[in-house]
Amino acid sequence: MTVKQTLTLAARNLSRHRRRTVITASAVAAGLAIFILMDSLLTGAEVESDRNIVWYETGTAQVLHQDYLQERDERPLNLVVESRDSLEETLRQAGFGVTARTVFTAEMIVFRDPFPEDGSIHVTAYGIDPLSDDEVYRVRDAVSDGRFLEPDDDGLLLGSWLAEDIGAEVGYPVVLVTRTRDGFFQTMDLEVTGIVTTPNPIINRSAVYLPLNVVDDYLQMEGGVTEISVSTSEIRSLEEVTLALADLTSAYPGLEVVNWRELAADYIALTQTKDGATGIILFLVFVIAAVGISNTILMSVLERTRELGMLRAIGMHNGEIMRMLLAEAAGIGALGALLGIVFGGALNILLVNYGI
Repeated sequence: MTVKQTLTLAARNLSRHRRRTVITASAVAAGLAIFILMDSLLTGAEVESDRNIVWYETGTAQVLHQDYLQERDERPLNLVVESRDSLEETLRQAGFGVTARTVFTAEMIVFRDPFPEDGSIHVTAYGIDPLSDDEVYRVRDAVSDGRFLEPDDDGLLLGSWLAEDIGAEVGYPVVLVTRTRDGFFQTMDLEVTGIVTTPNPIINRSAVYLPLNVVDDYLQMEGGVTEISVSTSEIRSLEEVTLALADLTSAYPGLEVVNWRELAADYIALTQTKDGATGIILFLVFVIAAVGISNTILMSVLERTRELGMLRAIGMHNGEIMRMLLAEAAGIGALGALLGIVFGGALNILLVNYGI
């Protein structure tokens, strides 16, 4: 029996047992559609998380003091980038978006009047350049109440969750207590000029933004900043961007270029765990499909003993019968896969266009 005859006979057998074929294929389709939907949701969440990190925390890459990355969690102010103006100009001339930031930790103190009660909370403070921050970050677009910072404001922006926790509103006074570049305690009396609501929970929960000029004066930074953040509007690989920046900064000793994936190493490790979980789900879908199809074919064989005996009587060999049964199993699997792709794709289209 030729391959064409085997496939034709298998197709006829599937059409003769439509209920069994449809039920088994539907089970396979449902499993595959759910997998496609879950994988798409997880991939979408991963892409959105990547954007949130780049748009609100790291930029595409950062130029740092060569020893800063090892102590980054402590937010040291003694490991800074000097020659800020010259370096920024060099990077801009190469076509990059550039902005400088000084990041430090502080204790924010509030008092009962006008706040609901006295208290304090630890925050991550970002000294930003209001004139150039838009070149890399999207904080200005995230201001949901009040206004964005001006270069010499004695004010700050609060993350929305933080503002809600302490009962802050625009115009309320706050006090930041931190240390200067030389390690001395410093108190900063500021006023809330705006509240930012971003898709990034870290920013909403614990971030405050101050003008870089004000931070430089209070913390005695003498023009130094903790990071130069960089972005690019061109479609370039991350490795290419990193190498280009390393070449541009080679004339400035004591600095290193770190891309956002290195800065967000913990997050990258979590996404790799997600990839492993997705692989397990796909493996389980295949197992379920294999068991379902095998059970269907086994029941078919047990119910068709007379038919199979007749096929043997007219000259078919065991191998040809086996190939026919395998073709039937493959047909059920192919039909289920096709339906699963269609249903999964339809669900994705609904989520992309309308969301949850």
